[in-house]
Amino acid sequence: MKPGSVIVDLAAETGGNCVLTKPGEVNVVNGVKIVGYTDFPSRLAGQSSALYANNITKFFQQILVKDGKTTTNLEDEIARGAVITDKGQLLWPNPNPPNLDAGKAQKKVETKKKEVVTDLFNETVRTASTMGAALASIVGVGMLCPDPSFMTMFSTFSLAVIAGYQSVWGVSPALHTPLMSITNAISGITAVGGLLLLGGGYLPHTIPQILAATAVLASTVNITGGFIVTKRMLDMFKRPTDPKEHNYLYSIPAVAGIGSLLAAHMAGVPNIYQMGYLFSSLLCIGGISGLSAQKTARIGNAMGIIGVAGGVVTALSSLHLSPAVFT
Repeated sequence: MKPGSVIVDLAAETGGNCVLTKPGEVNVVNGVKIVGYTDFPSRLAGQSSALYANNITKFFQQILVKDGKTTTNLEDEIARGAVITDKGQLLWPNPNPPNLDAGKAQKKVETKKKEVVTDLFNETVRTASTMGAALASIVGVGMLCPDPSFMTMFSTFSLAVIAGYQSVWGVSPALHTPLMSITNAISGITAVGGLLLLGGGYLPHTIPQILAATAVLASTVNITGGFIVTKRMLDMFKRPTDPKEHNYLYSIPAVAGIGSLLAAHMAGVPNIYQMGYLFSSLLCIGGISGLSAQKTARIGNAMGIIGVAGGVVTALSSLHLSPAVFT
């Protein structure tokens, strides 16, 4: 800390929270004062009395003293509301309390606002023009880049951006950090990309295979760590009066979805893997959306876990890896 800073250690009586605290003393280290008094409760009485006396003094100066002379300034709102009698005349109650006047003024302002007619033509023209330019630009991209593979990736990217934006737009401020941890976990689905490049035997044989195995390892750490951190953060919001949760029941949809996918894989159903990727993607989006509110945060975390697990299982099922590579 910079010289001139002050630390008030309220735990000095039990040893202190600061290493340099000396109980009962004010210790100065490198220009920083560390207050270690152990009798703060008894000191507070004097401080409180001084503050209260200062407030009362300023109050009487406000209502009774003007230009060094004792007077009652009835034009002052504080004085008019505090004075009961002056020069034998009863002045209480105040016929125009400030609060009532403020309410009247507010009503007048609201009335004036209602009378103002807003023309939305220009605003609507700007919105419509922007929307039209955006749609025309999308068509323009298709004309400049007619490659089907590029168009497929561009469409997927655009939908992902819109879905992600809509998912995180209304998130509660208290859930910003859990939301970041679950998105970090879901981003670990990049493990699927590493799985697609795996090869060799029990150990990778080429540099791409080594990089793929490394990517799978890093993504796995991302997935497990992200979901564990999200759960711990959500546990911090639990109160003793909250009803008992039964999150283990979310294993039912996990078994239903992943189990049916494996059953279809064993039966040799063609193109079933696209359905696995589809429900995994929907669950991942649902997981991010669920973290936008406390009420749905738990199910959001569960949906994210099932979605990522489904994506990984789908990839492993579709690759038909050899036993050595699978191991």
